[in-house]
Amino acid sequence: MFLLAGLGNPGARYSANRHNIGFMAIDAIATRWRFPAFAQKGGAHLTAAEIAGERVLLVKPQTFMNDSGQPLGELMRYYKVPPEKLIVLHDELDLAFGKLRVKQGGGHGGHNGLRSIDAHVGENYHRVRLGIGHPGDKELVTPYVLSDFGKDERKAVDAWLAQVAEHIPLLLGEDAAGYMNKLSLQ
Repeated sequence: MFLLAGLGNPGARYSANRHNIGFMAIDAIATRWRFPAFAQKGGAHLTAAEIAGERVLLVKPQTFMNDSGQPLGELMRYYKVPPEKLIVLHDELDLAFGKLRVKQGGGHGGHNGLRSIDAHVGENYHRVRLGIGHPGDKELVTPYVLSDFGKDERKAVDAWLAQVAEHIPLLLGEDAAGYMNKLSLQ
């Protein structure tokens, strides 16, 4: 079983924030592959189904971003999912808007959600880094990530996330390079 986790902050107030693009990606995957409705289990919303013959658990932790690792660690232990089968989709300031990178292992790069996951499950999981761009000044980062995408940006985000969802079988089939090639906007 794969566990695909999107990172974000819970609640309507944050739902359209740049920081919640991980939640948006999980919702796009659930819609594309016709997963059942999400249910609350512990500290997360989750749903399960199959994608291209692989059993997949979609998860949106309902702790705030900085504590995402706790519910993910609990779910991984409960479902006996090893870190190598965890794929985390999250916002990435250091990538231009619309760019996507996949990597396994490595550091958290200052991302507090990843820092929490590292502390609870280790570092040997896959990260799908969804580029949201950088505001240009370190002092503007917090208000930037907690701001909503603009109207035109949101249309582009929705179209991009539909492709993230469409091509997820490549990633589940361990073709990270093919997945990245399909998904970075030009």
